Amino acid sequence: MWSCRVDFLLTGVQPLRPIFWARIRFQATIGIVLAAVLPAIGGILFYGIGTADIGLRNTLIGTSIAIVIGAWLTRNVATYPGSEALASALSSFSLAFGVLLIAFVLGRISYNRTTLLLGYSLTLGWFFLVGALVQRRQQLHIGILPFGDMGQLPKFPHVTWRVLESPEASTAGLDAIAADLRIDLPSEWDRKLADYALANMPVYHVKHLMESLTGMVELEHLSENSFGSLTPRHDYMILKRSIDWLVALAMGVLLFPFLLLVGLLVRLDSPGPALFRQERIGYQGRPFTVYKFRTMKISASNPSAVRDLAITRDRDNRITPIGRFLRKSRIDELPQILNVLKGEMSWIGPRPEASVLSQWYEAEIPFYRYRHVIRPGIAGWAQVCQGHVADVDDVRSKLHYDFYYIKQYSPWIDLLIVVRTIRTIITGFGAR
Repeated sequence: MWSCRVDFLLTGVQPLRPIFWARIRFQATIGIVLAAVLPAIGGILFYGIGTADIGLRNTLIGTSIAIVIGAWLTRNVATYPGSEALASALSSFSLAFGVLLIAFVLGRISYNRTTLLLGYSLTLGWFFLVGALVQRRQQLHIGILPFGDMGQLPKFPHVTWRVLESPEASTAGLDAIAADLRIDLPSEWDRKLADYALANMPVYHVKHLMESLTGMVELEHLSENSFGSLTPRHDYMILKRSIDWLVALAMGVLLFPFLLLVGLLVRLDSPGPALFRQERIGYQGRPFTVYKFRTMKISASNPSAVRDLAITRDRDNRITPIGRFLRKSRIDELPQILNVLKGEMSWIGPRPEASVLSQWYEAEIPFYRYRHVIRPGIAGWAQVCQGHVADVDDVRSKLHYDFYYIKQYSPWIDLLIVVRTIRTIITGFGAR
């Protein structure tokens, strides 16, 4: 079972004939009418606000802009598997309206607070409603060619597979065609695929389709791994590093008293230091020291069991009472703000592994080392999709998630990870 819950409406695979209310322009237009125009009219009719009121006009214009930006953000975040309509809308529109409010306050721009709050509430209500309707009403139908690696297609919610036994098979009702393009297809099928494309029927390589549906990239052998396609965007790496540093500096200042309090509680809970230090492998394969609040009892050093001691198991009896809460809430990761400030880590990226584990995984798993092409993160795509893992087979699946993140490296997938990390903090999914 795929741990990253898939909803085809929220991935790059879209129905050929989407229902009209699934179109982003329709959603944004109705959102502006409901959340900007109607509250403004209500203010004029019921509260006697004049049409010349500058605060009302500013709020109307600002709300309209926030709705357009929020819809755009939602659309971009929703192209990744595992994103959810409600969470995507909440995060995107909260960000858009939050920036609008900050602009009003810092710019000392007159605005109507009641109208702005009402507009935000109506926007969320509208996009929550339309998201729920779209998810309930649409089904994706994909036709598959009976060749190559097509035998074990996984089952997904709202996705129906139909085998096309011959080039003459009907494609009525299909939204897309999937084929294994790594093999030589019969000439009649090559011509048929061209016909599908000319008829505006999307044709997907099954490998890329699975990536879009599962959120995983699997490198099977060197001749087809396409390292070039997995090279992260250099411009975004530079921008992200600047954002990481600024956010870490602000968070470090704001959370410093809280971090001192947590450190004191850790010291009082069990003997040992407040901070846990461990050598891990980071950007470009370089070792560095990671900082965390100590959540486990101090164990006697045993050189023959170093690797086992580095692995946290289910219900590990070494975890202290306060440590269990710190792990579930992810508070134990906060000292890594220092690693972000030093340039060793990012807020979002593949989780760094202990040096001894990384060496073991590199010996067991091909291409494992390639995950070090970007800075490791405090939160990551594999972490929110899969949770904590320890066995080699699970680590191999985790690596496929890491490769997907590297291939899709962008602010949109980072925003989705932030949203799902917040949910993880609330639910405790993946904590050990």
